[in-house]
This record gives sequence, C-alpha cells and structure tokens, in this order.
Amino acid sequence: MKPKTIKCNPEWHPKDADKSLYAGEIVSGISISDRPNAGRRRKAPLDADKAVEGIENGNTALLARAITMVESEATAHKEIAREVVRRCLPASGKSIRVGITGTPGAGKSTFIECLGKKLCAAGHKLAVLAVDPSSSVSGGSILGDKTRMEELSRMPNVFIRPSPSGCTLGGVAAKTRESILLCEAAGYDVILVETVGVGQSEVAVRSMVDFFLLLQIAGAGDELQGIKKGVIEMADAIVVTKADGNNVTRARAARSEYERVMRFLHPYTPKWKPKAMACSSVTGEGVDEIWEMITGFEQFLKENGVFESRRAAQNSQWFKTLLEESALRLFYQKSEVKGCLSEVRDKVAAGELTVMEAVERVLQTY
Repeated sequence: MKPKTIKCNPEWHPKDADKSLYAGEIVSGISISDRPNAGRRRKAPLDADKAVEGIENGNTALLARAITMVESEATAHKEIAREVVRRCLPASGKSIRVGITGTPGAGKSTFIECLGKKLCAAGHKLAVLAVDPSSSVSGGSILGDKTRMEELSRMPNVFIRPSPSGCTLGGVAAKTRESILLCEAAGYDVILVETVGVGQSEVAVRSMVDFFLLLQIAGAGDELQGIKKGVIEMADAIVVTKADGNNVTRARAARSEYERVMRFLHPYTPKWKPKAMACSSVTGEGVDEIWEMITGFEQFLKENGVFESRRAAQNSQWFKTLLEESALRLFYQKSEVKGCLSEVRDKVAAGELTVMEAVERVLQTY
C-alpha cells in the first residue's frame, strides 16, 4: 500500500484554517493571532544610567540586560556597554573568583549547586557564569546548566547567567570578564565561572580567576588519560567527584593518584602546594572542606602580596587580548581585504596559489 501523500500549501496561514481545530476555540482564555508577537510589549531601550543604577541596587533583571548588551555585537549596544562597565569598575573587585572546569560528565553543575546552596546558607551572594555550549542552529546558549541547577536558581541571593561559548577556545565566552565586573558591582562576593570543559585551552579560564578548580571522575579508565598535563599544572586543586555509593573506593584511589602526580609538577601559584580532594555533590560530603581550602588560598595570596599583582597581570592580559581581537576585526572589515580574500580563497581552493603566497598577498593588500 502506497503511503498517503500530504500536500502542504506554502502560503498557508492560520487565519485561513478552520479555527475550530485550535485550542483557542475549545479552552477559554486562549486567543489566536496572525502575528506571533502581537500583544507583546517591547522593552524600553536600556540606557547607561538606568543600567548602573539597577546594578548597584541589586536588580537582577537589569544586571542580566546589561550583560546581554556587553555580549551584543551591535554598535549601539557596545557604546552603552562600555559606559556601564566603566562606571561599574570602581565598585568591582570585591569578590573571590573561582574557575571550575573538568571533563564532560564530571558533575560540574551538580557540584556548583551543592556548593552554592552551602554558600547561600552562610550568607554569601553568589553569581554563576555558566558558559554553555553554543547551539549550532541559533548560535545561542543551550541553557543546559541553568536547568540542572534548578534549586540553586530559585534562591534569592543567586544569579545564574548561561552564556554561549561561541568559537572561543577553552569554552569561555568572549565577554565573561566584563560580566564578572558587573556581577561584583551588583554585590556578589563569590563568582563561579563554569566552563564547558572541552579541553582545548583552559588558559582563558585561568587568566580571569583567582582559584582554578579541576573536577575529575573515577572509574573511567586510566585517570591521566582524561586530562592533559597542562591543565593539571594550571589547577590549584583537583577534586574527584561522585565519591559516594559504590564509587567511594575508586574515588579515593583516584584522589591518591592525582595527589602523587601533582608532587612532580611545577605549581601555577608559587609557594602553594596544589591539593587533591574527593567529594560527593549528592551527600555534600567533602564540599565544606573544599570551600575552606579556597578561602584559605585567598588568604594565602593576600598575605604573600600575590592577590593584587595577579589581578593586575590579568588586566594587562585582558587588554592585550581585546586589542588583538579589535585589530583582527578591523582587518576583516577593510573593503580592500574583503575583495582580495574572495579572489585569493578561490585560487587556494583550486590549487593555483599556495597558502603562504595567499596570506602574503592579503597582507600586502592591507
């Protein structure tokens, strides 16, 4: 039997259909409109004064809108974002910044929710900048992390901001640094930056936080195969998660293995001995000790005069990175370069021009 073919009219419109088929004719209170956005009120444009005032007063809605403008590529938004960040800068810097990364499935979101609830109970204001994988369709954040932190996201002293990682190496959104400053200006004294844990270049995380925490799991084969040596060297501590139930023995064995390995590596922070710990985000066992270690690390940095100097160095690196990105953007915007690129790209694809020759020709055009 041949399958029935259904013909679809590309010009079909809801107003042409039999409205008795719609829920709006069956359930009272539901209306059908020809326009998807009908009745939706547009938000008034956010200006710098309103944004700064809202941020200083702890208005999370305005904080979220300000971060959206920071992440935006629109010229008008960039101008307002620069002004907002400039005016919020004096009120920033009063937090402990913790970067959290790890292999996929290590339980980063679950760990953050467990730690976050404990921090809120202790009176802290927590901001979580969860850098989500980007959607291949829309380019936006998939929002997976926020849905996994369901309990934490409902707490009044918590601000969770998922941001798309885009094309940035290391799974860090390009504007995460500015987002940190705005969250600090809003009064959040603990900033957690969670990355997607793609393992490409976690240097980006390290360059914007005070403490760098690497989460690992046990029972996944050779413990050293799941991570690169360079990532371990940048970590101030490694925590083996999911140390509960039947996995306790494996987790403790993995912790001992990491502790042994870290003895032979040069620590990222001078005079600090990186720790290896284990915890359960389900039972909460070991999580308090991890936070005590982080606060002890902060005190260690301040007592040794490293805290301020590290942040100063991070600002210098930030300046260099933004300068390089801006120069690259200006390069590609030049009309001469655009015309040359199209011609040269075709010749390279056809094998008529070597890649090195093509690069030289484009640079000469600039």
